Amino acid sequence: MNYRELGKTGLMVGEIGIGCEGFVDHDGALAEPLLDAAQQAGVNCIDLYTPNPDMRTRLGKALRGRREKFVLQAHLCTVWKNGQYERTRKIEEVKAGFADLLERLETDHIEIGMIHYVDSLEDWKAVADGPVMRLAKELKAQGKIRHIGLSSHNPLSARAAVESGLIEVLMFSINPCYDLQPAGEDCAALWDGRNYEGALVNMDPEREALYEACSRLGVGITVMKAFGGGDLLNARLSPAGRALTPLQCIHYALTRPAVAAVMSGAHTVEELLQSVSYETASDAERDYAAAFASFPKISWQGHCMYCGHCAPCPVGIDVASVSKFLNLAKAQGQVPETVREHYALLPHTAGECAGCGACEGRCPFGVKVTENMRQAASLFGR
Repeated sequence: MNYRELGKTGLMVGEIGIGCEGFVDHDGALAEPLLDAAQQAGVNCIDLYTPNPDMRTRLGKALRGRREKFVLQAHLCTVWKNGQYERTRKIEEVKAGFADLLERLETDHIEIGMIHYVDSLEDWKAVADGPVMRLAKELKAQGKIRHIGLSSHNPLSARAAVESGLIEVLMFSINPCYDLQPAGEDCAALWDGRNYEGALVNMDPEREALYEACSRLGVGITVMKAFGGGDLLNARLSPAGRALTPLQCIHYALTRPAVAAVMSGAHTVEELLQSVSYETASDAERDYAAAFASFPKISWQGHCMYCGHCAPCPVGIDVASVSKFLNLAKAQGQVPETVREHYALLPHTAGECAGCGACEGRCPFGVKVTENMRQAASLFGR
């Protein structure tokens, strides 16, 4: 398992994490087998959005003797009512739900306390200025939450949270179809097939700006909906009109700026191991470029997808990384310090580009790579 630092938290998380779906399914019978498989594979980050009391109790028992091996990303503002999950902003319910979480998980803290499901600017303002954020800060001061996070599907509200300085981790829905959709408060629009009927071209700029802000400010991203709820894996259901593989979806998410881990919504041990196989997969198995270029409904023409097909460069430039740093700087309108420092660490920079054009001949998306190298050399000074 490869591990990445989760923003500025200091936490090291495996590139593949695990959601809580499998702990709830099958009457909870897979709680211990899933945890065993995760531990053996080096999967150390678990997302716990559901407040299902049985799941919490079973997982707490399964964590006995190995709690310290896992980073728990658990959600505030989720409560259990009438046998089902509900989101709440009622502070007494939030407090009671969190107390229940700690008790059932048999722990005195969680590493990441996620403020659950903020998909509008109005809701973010109410959270940021109200009792929910005050509680999150109190719990952090008490050591019961080590880092404050937030989950969202809307890049506008997510970026407001990121730029506020109040959160350290963002859980966000990332996949190649959602990234094309404009920001909005109705997350159902992301998987509404009618929104993919027209010709969609390139990533929504609000999403690019969000990823840039996370990278610049050191807010780590954990990814949900990498498979689009499974739709992207099914040719009939995929908004793109063609199926992708789990490994292609994971690779796409992990090549976005600031992403540390993809939370696999594994319903079985076999599904978890399929996601974990990403770690030993070949470049060809991970490659999403050819699939993207052949999508009948979507085009990324002229947009660098950081897929690496431009390699190898005869003078050794990591073209995909240079392009990523260039796009991050363009999104900000200046060169952020973190981007400048990462660029400076490259062994070969854009200024060394010989203009041979070999990379452009290999690019499936028709990117004008040599022009990007010229712009990067001018912007970064080398």
